[in-house]
Amino acid sequence: MENILIVDDEKHYPMIIGEVLSEEGYTPFTASSGMEALDILKTQPIDLVLSDVKMPGMSGIDLLEKAKQIKPDLPVIIMTAFGSVEKAVEAMHKGAYTFILKPFENDALIAHIAKALSMSKIIQENTLLKGAIQSRYQFDNIIGKSKLMQGLYEIIKKVAPTSASVLVEGESGTGKELVAKSIHYNSMRKDHLLVAVNCSAFAQSLLESELFGHEKGAFTGAAGLKKGRFEMADKGTLFLDEIGELPMPLQVKLLRVLQERTVERVGGTVSLPVDFRLIAATNKILEDEVKKGNFREDLYYRLNVVKANIPPLRDRIEDIPLLINHFIKKYTQGPETAGVVTGIDKEAVQRLCDYEWKGNVRELENVIERAVILAPGNMITVSDLPSQIRNPKSGTLQLDGIPDGVGLSETLAAVEKRMILRAMKISGNVQTKAAKILGIGKSGLNQKLKKFNLDKELKLDNK
Repeated sequence: MENILIVDDEKHYPMIIGEVLSEEGYTPFTASSGMEALDILKTQPIDLVLSDVKMPGMSGIDLLEKAKQIKPDLPVIIMTAFGSVEKAVEAMHKGAYTFILKPFENDALIAHIAKALSMSKIIQENTLLKGAIQSRYQFDNIIGKSKLMQGLYEIIKKVAPTSASVLVEGESGTGKELVAKSIHYNSMRKDHLLVAVNCSAFAQSLLESELFGHEKGAFTGAAGLKKGRFEMADKGTLFLDEIGELPMPLQVKLLRVLQERTVERVGGTVSLPVDFRLIAATNKILEDEVKKGNFREDLYYRLNVVKANIPPLRDRIEDIPLLINHFIKKYTQGPETAGVVTGIDKEAVQRLCDYEWKGNVRELENVIERAVILAPGNMITVSDLPSQIRNPKSGTLQLDGIPDGVGLSETLAAVEKRMILRAMKISGNVQTKAAKILGIGKSGLNQKLKKFNLDKELKLDNK
């Protein structure tokens, strides 16, 4: 049970209260002065202090202030006689949990102690939870050692402490929401809400209500007032996922909010000030959408203060082994899977590295979770992988489109060049890896790169 420190200069009082607390299952510590109490606080894991307000040398209020310096969240209950209520109120202003008038009923004292300890426990749990969340989304916990990912880390590190708008671009499954969370939890707004909205998940009318809120009676079914996501994100961060799907009328309204930093609920007439940081994400190239007329150019420039591009998994093959180990660890921590799978063999890793991963990191995670569940032994092998990875289909070469009169050597050269370009892209222009993908030696690849002038085209540095 909890340890409670009782501080009172009256000779027998701490002992009497200590006996009462012992009967309730608490462990009492006693002190007859503030200095003695501080010594105990520095050496014992005290959960609550019960202190008289009037003591010679160091008063209960002085003890309160010094105790809070040692342990800021420590609950302190002040005991006082009727004539010292003003001092007790002063103690409340300085952080005491409550005060109780002498003489008091034992039941009343026990009730105050139970409530104070319960509140302290909630505060501690919230602190631990917040710390765990922030740790989870530290930018250096985004998995990847490739140059492309190192560049992404640098952007997150620089932009997170600011209030600048961020546009996160990347294919589906690359981890755009994880990047948004990393930015938020490394920012000055981390103690406030991160509010997320998927712009593709709502019809236009519903999305407007979600973002801006509505007044009672604004439309059929609006039975009461509803705060929108802009209001909910006040002092925090608003994450608009799939921003490229935002309908044009709402693009206009969003632009106005970003310019004026006020919102009006649907059906309302009052402009409400909002202070939020905007992070937007899309699997489209918004610059192309602007050219097509699908996205407002002025809104694009408002969003694109800082751009964070998440590379597809196929462009950072060297990160795949790291991700594999990360997901194996993640899915073998539960009681039903602990110790079942301890690793993966080299051939299975190679098959996973050779796969194209159109679903990116999300697809890889699903594959590893499935393999952990189905693997009969403690090692994941090729046989535990999905069929499309075990037995990748070779693309059928289409010959019908080759014009008449084109010779064999010319056709083979075109195919060879295309395969080399594909291998270089998959390997991130690392020649050793590209040669392995093609099944040839590095020197042979070097010769072919020079033959087709690809060394200059790709601006290679002989990696």
